[in-house]
Amino acid sequence: MHSTGKRNFLAVIRLLFTSSSLIRKAGFRNSLSATYATRCSTLCLNDAEESVVSSTRVNHRKKVECVGEKEKVREIPSSPLQVLRRWGCDDDEISKLFTRRPALQRANVAQLEFKLSLLKPLGITSSDLVKILNCRPRFFSCRIHLVLDERINYFMEILGSKEVLRRVIIRNPSLMLYDLDDKIKPAIEFYKGLGCSQQDLVAMLISRPTLIPRTNFNKEKFEYILKTGVTRESKMFKYVAAIIGVSRMETIEEKVRNLEKFGFSEEEIWHLCGKCPILLSLSVEKVQRNMTFIIASMKLPAHSVVKHPWLLLLNLESRLKPRADLVKRVLEMRLKPLIKEVNIFTALRMSEKRFLKVYVMCHPKEIADELMEFYEKSKNMKRLAEKYKKYIRKGFPF
Repeated sequence: MHSTGKRNFLAVIRLLFTSSSLIRKAGFRNSLSATYATRCSTLCLNDAEESVVSSTRVNHRKKVECVGEKEKVREIPSSPLQVLRRWGCDDDEISKLFTRRPALQRANVAQLEFKLSLLKPLGITSSDLVKILNCRPRFFSCRIHLVLDERINYFMEILGSKEVLRRVIIRNPSLMLYDLDDKIKPAIEFYKGLGCSQQDLVAMLISRPTLIPRTNFNKEKFEYILKTGVTRESKMFKYVAAIIGVSRMETIEEKVRNLEKFGFSEEEIWHLCGKCPILLSLSVEKVQRNMTFIIASMKLPAHSVVKHPWLLLLNLESRLKPRADLVKRVLEMRLKPLIKEVNIFTALRMSEKRFLKVYVMCHPKEIADELMEFYEKSKNMKRLAEKYKKYIRKGFPF
């Protein structure tokens, strides 16, 4: 009885002790939960924002593209270099682009990728891109997306194909930037009014890249076109109209006066421009130098240019002078060219390979070597002249 009461008493004590322990543990757990909640609630707002931004960036850095049943992970480019590589540019082309436009290295990736995506449907290639930036370094700094669809549709109607449009854009990338209603359409409609066909407009836009922004006609310019004697039905009319249309009146008058100094009448000058309109694009200095060499060194009459206007187009240092000197040397050595009775005009128009075959390679080796050395020395005079000009510009003695 006593032992039973003792056992009951010990059981009661053990129960009380266990209950107390459970209460303390529960209190500890509640306290720990409260402390953890408090600490979480006091997290810095900036840390939370950074966590969200970091998570967003990670999610934004990868896009999942479903290809059939598979998923392909494609990383978004993080630099202009990666954008250009993905677009198809090789390292050499990228180097040229960055050299021509250093700011391109710091361009906004999304904007650059967007603008490149606009060029792809036009057939613009990576090599074309280099040409475009060489012509217009700030091309990607401009808003080429404005009125793009309407612009492309208009040019497609005028030019007829995307390939022609691609060539025209490469020649003058600013066609993507000029105001469509105020600049492009009025100029095109004006030349259409002169009787220019679709093929004429294509040739004009390729030969004269500044046709759109610089076209300006007045009464005097229309009189100049009439003086050339070129009719609207002539194949040369589009070139005459384009070059006179983009030239300033002062420039035209200066070039006419320059030719008059060599004994040409105004009628002869305009007839000459009708035969070879590109003469009006040559600088006064170039015409003076070529005419002086033709008259003084080649001993040809000035009016030989009327029959052969291309003489004024030749490069004096690399073509006109070296060939004229070599032909003269061959005659002085009493040698005969491969073709009998060939004249100087034919010699000047030959390809380089043909010219050397007719005047140099047809002779014995020793004579051919001597003539070749003379010819190369004459051509190298151009390099010496360029060096001299370079040193003079820098102020160094030659």
